[in-house]
Amino acid sequence: MKILAIETATEACSAALLVDDTVLERYELAPRQHNRLILPMIDSLLAEAGITIFQVDALAFGRGPGSFTGVRIAAGVTQGIAFGADLPVVPISTLATLAQAVFTWAPEPVAFPCIDARMGEVYWAVYRRGESGMAELLGEEAVLSAGRVWFPDQAEGIGIGSGWKTYGSVLRERLGRGLVSILPDRFPRAAMVARLGDHAFRRGVFVEPDQALPVYLRDNVAKKPGPRFG
Repeated sequence: MKILAIETATEACSAALLVDDTVLERYELAPRQHNRLILPMIDSLLAEAGITIFQVDALAFGRGPGSFTGVRIAAGVTQGIAFGADLPVVPISTLATLAQAVFTWAPEPVAFPCIDARMGEVYWAVYRRGESGMAELLGEEAVLSAGRVWFPDQAEGIGIGSGWKTYGSVLRERLGRGLVSILPDRFPRAAMVARLGDHAFRRGVFVEPDQALPVYLRDNVAKKPGPRFG
């Protein structure tokens, strides 16, 4: 199985290529440089693997939530490549990508991914480690003030993402003893998008290229565009 993945929803820009169980990745923390970086990253990965885009089985991309511009870049690049190469697409939540990083490197059963959404709000979700080791959403993803985040009773897990850096004290107060530790400087990475995309694609969860759409969570995103990292 070969999955090409793209993630540009935050300040970090990355692309990854999963070939069977091996993941190659290009990653750079480069605000406002995503348009310039992402296509060369993809070309570099394909060259390193010695394959063409026509040998890829599917594309996966970070669908958001995140930066308005960054999420649009990921969706637009994915659609363009998918149409050109006639490939199916697997949209992956940016918050799920952060949670999957926790489950890949730590033993805790729950992750609290949180991205700074600006305007006093965060993108928030709670994920658990599924039987397959993949992130499974508990409840719904939401955009809300840090003082209103929710979490399951008696759940213990790790907080991850930029929201923990900006609103750490408020979030710690909300979670109390349920918070084991935090990873406030971690950003979503395409390697995790590739892992989650591979898992979903093998279960038949994918869409046609024209349905590779961003998820902003904010209904009025056109009026309040939020941060522009890309």
